[in-house]
Amino acid sequence: MMIVGLTGGIGSGKSTVAKLFAKYPNTAIYIADEEAKKLMNSSKIIAEKLIFEFGNETYQKGKLQRDFLAKIVFQNPEKLAKLNAIVHPEVRKHFQDFIKINQDKSLVFYENAILFESKSNLICDVIITVFATLSVRVERVMQRDHCTEEAVMNRINNQMSEEAKMLQSNYIINNDTLLHTQNQVKNIHNILTEKRITI
Repeated sequence: MMIVGLTGGIGSGKSTVAKLFAKYPNTAIYIADEEAKKLMNSSKIIAEKLIFEFGNETYQKGKLQRDFLAKIVFQNPEKLAKLNAIVHPEVRKHFQDFIKINQDKSLVFYENAILFESKSNLICDVIITVFATLSVRVERVMQRDHCTEEAVMNRINNQMSEEAKMLQSNYIINNDTLLHTQNQVKNIHNILTEKRITI
């Protein structure tokens, strides 16, 4: 088994790339953001820590108030770091269980926007960063989340730079057009599966 870290800034198109890799056989995909959302609504450990850090308004009737939390953390890097420090250790434990369940797979992808910040890159054999120009990223997120350009830029400015991610990656996918992205995914998949055979 090879563990492949898949990262990139908000709006870069990580999920699109993950879906393209998922089409190949013997491949499992773990989307950290989706699993984090589930864990934040199901884990008592996370809930207790979030309430202690951000107050009782964080949950109502046992359900996470995402908008309340987002207003706090996306304008405050220190608060965002505290949120990640609470949630992502639990996500990483959950991913370890996912690995055990998928022992029969050749490639396990760990898609995580804060792969480096959470030090999850240390558990990966190979790292791929998905890149898109800033204007494209902003437009994608504005359409997807129905938010303002300012709100998107606040989130981008709280993330590690694309350049820093790319410098620490084995492969970079320029997600500008779908056809171009598909070709890059195919090429990288061919390399990874060959590498697995020759090791």
